[in-house]
Amino acid sequence: MSASSLGYNEQGGEAAPEQGQEATPTTAPSVPAAFGLFSSDTKKNEDLKQMLESNKDSAKLDAMKRIVGMIAKGKNASELFPAVVKNVASKNIEIKKLVYVYLMRYAEEQQDLALLSISTFQRALKDPNQLIRASALRVLSSIRVPIIVPIMMLAIKEASADLSPYVRKNAAHAIQKLYSLDPEQKEMLIEVIEKLLKDKSTLVAGSVVMAFEEVCPDRIDLIHKNYRKLCNLLVDVEEWGQVVIIHMLTRYARTQFVSPWKEDGVLDEDNEKDFYESDEEQKKKDQKVKKPYAMDPDHRLLIRNTKPLLQSRNAAVVMAVAQLYWHLAPKSEAGIVSKSLVRLLRSNREVQYIVLQNIATMSIQRKGMFEPYLKSFYVRSTDPTMIKTSKLEILTNLANEANISTLLREFQTYVKSQDKQFAAATIQAIGRCATNISEVTDTCLNGLVCLLSNRDEIVVAESVVVIKKLLQTQPAHHGEIIKHMAKLLDTITVPVARASILWLTGEYCERVPKIAPDVLRKMAKSFTNEDDLVKLQILNLGAKLYLTNSKQTKLLTQYILNLGKYDQSYDIRDRTRFIRQLIVPNEKSGALSKYAKKIFLAQKPAPLLESPFKDRDRFQLGTLSHTLNTKAIGYLELSNWPEVAPDPSVRNVEVIELGKEWSVALGKAKKEKPTEKFYSDSGEESASTTDTESESTSESEKEKNEKEEGSSMENSESSSSEELSDSESESKEGTAKKKFKTTEESDSDETEKKTKLISKKRKSSGSSDSESISTEESSSDSESESDSESDAESRKPKNAAASKRKEMVVPEKKAPTKQDVSLLDLDDFNPVSTPVAFPTPAILSPSLVADLEGLSLSRSSVIDVSSPMFVPMKTHELLHRMSGKGLAAHYHFSRQPCIYGDQMVSVQVTLTNTMDQKLENIHIGERKLPAGMKMHVFNPIEFLEPEESITVSVGIDFCDSTQTASFQLCTKEDHFSVNIRPPVGELLLPVTMSEKDFKTEQGMLTGMNETSATITVAPQNSTRLVLLEKVVKAANLGVVPSGQDNIHRFAAKTVHSGSLMLVTVELKEGSTAQLIINTEKPVIGSVLLRELKPVLSQG
Repeated sequence: MSASSLGYNEQGGEAAPEQGQEATPTTAPSVPAAFGLFSSDTKKNEDLKQMLESNKDSAKLDAMKRIVGMIAKGKNASELFPAVVKNVASKNIEIKKLVYVYLMRYAEEQQDLALLSISTFQRALKDPNQLIRASALRVLSSIRVPIIVPIMMLAIKEASADLSPYVRKNAAHAIQKLYSLDPEQKEMLIEVIEKLLKDKSTLVAGSVVMAFEEVCPDRIDLIHKNYRKLCNLLVDVEEWGQVVIIHMLTRYARTQFVSPWKEDGVLDEDNEKDFYESDEEQKKKDQKVKKPYAMDPDHRLLIRNTKPLLQSRNAAVVMAVAQLYWHLAPKSEAGIVSKSLVRLLRSNREVQYIVLQNIATMSIQRKGMFEPYLKSFYVRSTDPTMIKTSKLEILTNLANEANISTLLREFQTYVKSQDKQFAAATIQAIGRCATNISEVTDTCLNGLVCLLSNRDEIVVAESVVVIKKLLQTQPAHHGEIIKHMAKLLDTITVPVARASILWLTGEYCERVPKIAPDVLRKMAKSFTNEDDLVKLQILNLGAKLYLTNSKQTKLLTQYILNLGKYDQSYDIRDRTRFIRQLIVPNEKSGALSKYAKKIFLAQKPAPLLESPFKDRDRFQLGTLSHTLNTKAIGYLELSNWPEVAPDPSVRNVEVIELGKEWSVALGKAKKEKPTEKFYSDSGEESASTTDTESESTSESEKEKNEKEEGSSMENSESSSSEELSDSESESKEGTAKKKFKTTEESDSDETEKKTKLISKKRKSSGSSDSESISTEESSSDSESESDSESDAESRKPKNAAASKRKEMVVPEKKAPTKQDVSLLDLDDFNPVSTPVAFPTPAILSPSLVADLEGLSLSRSSVIDVSSPMFVPMKTHELLHRMSGKGLAAHYHFSRQPCIYGDQMVSVQVTLTNTMDQKLENIHIGERKLPAGMKMHVFNPIEFLEPEESITVSVGIDFCDSTQTASFQLCTKEDHFSVNIRPPVGELLLPVTMSEKDFKTEQGMLTGMNETSATITVAPQNSTRLVLLEKVVKAANLGVVPSGQDNIHRFAAKTVHSGSLMLVTVELKEGSTAQLIINTEKPVIGSVLLRELKPVLSQG
């Protein structure tokens, strides 16, 4: 009755104050509780329904608050689902939030009703409020109906690209729900996971790694490029995300790094001895081969970045770091986790239990880690039994000659505990100490014998069992103990203890010849009343005495065998028949009866008293499998350390120069605007600009002039040098490693800020600024003169214009050759190759600057090959595994300069062996190439193991055409005809140039060299960022800065001939745009035009 009354007070009583002044009938406390429960519930829910159907937002908000409060208290509010779901389209943001909280709780239970509002959820995915978008995605993923899988998939894809990290985090959570609903979506979900893994937000990192662990934990290739980022973000990620990331990185590190536990800190590369090699030669060889172990920098990064998390307030994080150090760190460094784990023993009992179990496993292998904290494992009287036994286990593991006396005094107290299970465990611990430390064996044995006189039967029984095990190690000296234990048979009733005494008496019956027959006599009297375990030992005792002392025990043994013959247990009956045939000779006795004495009285090995935690180290610490000591569902095993470390370069982020190229391109647009230095260093910035200019010419005199010109023009071109140096320093520090979108956004913002700063400075500039302005004017005048000359040249016949272009292209090819080297070497090369001393700009007069600028002999430094803006990861099928008899091949274009030749396109081919047997001698055979086309093949692959893949590089000179390159892919037995046809966008290399140079070159490529079309642009493609992304995805083009918002320019050159390819997209009023392509290769231009049109037209 009291419980029911409490239920009434909780439910009915809370309605009155929340409804304010509403006159609602309430039940008096004197009314029976059962009536109060049902009537008040029904009445209250009716009120809530009316409030939800009200026209007032305040009433709806109050109702939703009360409903969410009911859910928080664990009460069932599912019957309100129809009334709540009507308000999902409410315009009040607070009501909408609470409705989504409710729907997240009950959408899975009320799926049919939730489906009716699915269009509302889809609209909410576009809501301006990030909380609404995230909540809508959570509700949508909670509806477990296979029919909406495509809608969920689309929603997840959109949410993964959302600007809000909170929405992206929820997209990662939804991935796991969708995968459990439809595992066939795995491949598409992996693409989303790969995209989210590149996210730099700490809010997203933990959730996407959790999705990775659920969907594709074996795809460690997705982690390579993100490994260092995850290590660096780890400290700032939320606590539960830290746990997931640490466990994943532990598994990753065990596959990518060599073991740091090699003995003596050396690695033995070759332990085998040659057949004709002497011992002395082997010793010399060993001295040469052994080298000190050097930890991989990435391995060290992980250990260093997880160390601060040992101070975390979250016990799971500390435990995760502890297991990481245990499985990955050198043994000399693993000890630092012990203090943090001991700190966790002040937590609640559940945390203590898990931590103690992991410490117990650690203390078996490395006692030294926890010996300084021995007293922390002393048992408290308030500890529950599970904690006591775990602490006892650790104390036993830590026992050694130095501390055993202290521990035995501690154990002596534990034996007197009122907790009998703990007292029994303490006696077993004493037995283990006696076995492990020979110096205290006798002391422990004497102490256990003293316990035999204890009043508690359980303590006595456990002592008997442990003494039996100890006596097996040295039975010759303990005949008196056996006699003393035999006398206890009259008082001990525990079956295990009685069986142990009988076994000891029978095993060593020759040492107690007078007592053993008397023990058998007493047991024969009580045989029928004994436990089955004791009966089996009585039979064994009778058989042993029959074989050693048949005169005194023959009749007793036959009597016991007759009793056993008719026993109720079939185990006893079977054992009786077996023993009778073995020891009592008759006509039917087999050959075994001769060896009966050897069988029964054989020397038994002494039992090993081992820790129950000995074999748990096969499971990863901190996992459910380790706690249960059995493999749980979903457990991912730690792999063994590799003998040889895999290639560490896979963790290098290749697209390092991406941010630099954007800043360079945008920086050159401001080259004409005068400004003073902003955050610049000294001469290095001018050196970087002049060095790139000097690389474009071959003659030493020209190079000298270029350097002088560059150094003297520092004031007038300070904005461009500033942009270059800033972007270069950012790329060196690794901060410019961004995706296409984020790079464009950040750079455009930065450009706007700097433009404003320049305009402010221009207004408040002094005499030095006026000098730089005059310098710029004089330089622009000289450039305009050269431009007018070039315009006059362009009016000449076509042949003259062509020869002019060839002259400009020749020096242009020299700069890319050096640039190619730096692109291939990535981080190893810096733009400034050699330090050069330049004159200080302040020394030069403005007139001298103008004169030097007029001496510019070449503009090739302005047009330069750059890194690709976008590297497509889409692969094309080269050979299907069915057609290739187990050999599958895919290829993609890396958009990097080919290492085999300047005129070749780099193609990455991935070969996979899907068979059960290894494939041998994989190579490229006969090549059927069109005239002029060339191909550089990869070196033959000796063998490819089953389920393994390898990526090789192939160089193909397509001669600036989209013709197919046909060849044979061969193995040892078979030949397969395959072909590669390049998209026209992959036949280009992006170049950077200023807007002025773009217009100049475009003016020289008109008439037959110009192709154009008017297209209808999709509304979502009309913004700058989206349009740039669409174009550079479709073709390998470089972005040219533009001074007009509606005109976008792109430039590239063909790989084979180096011909310029200029693309202009001019947005018109409405949704139309004009697409113009200027190039010397009109065929390629028309093909590129045809490919770009659908890209911009489609959404």
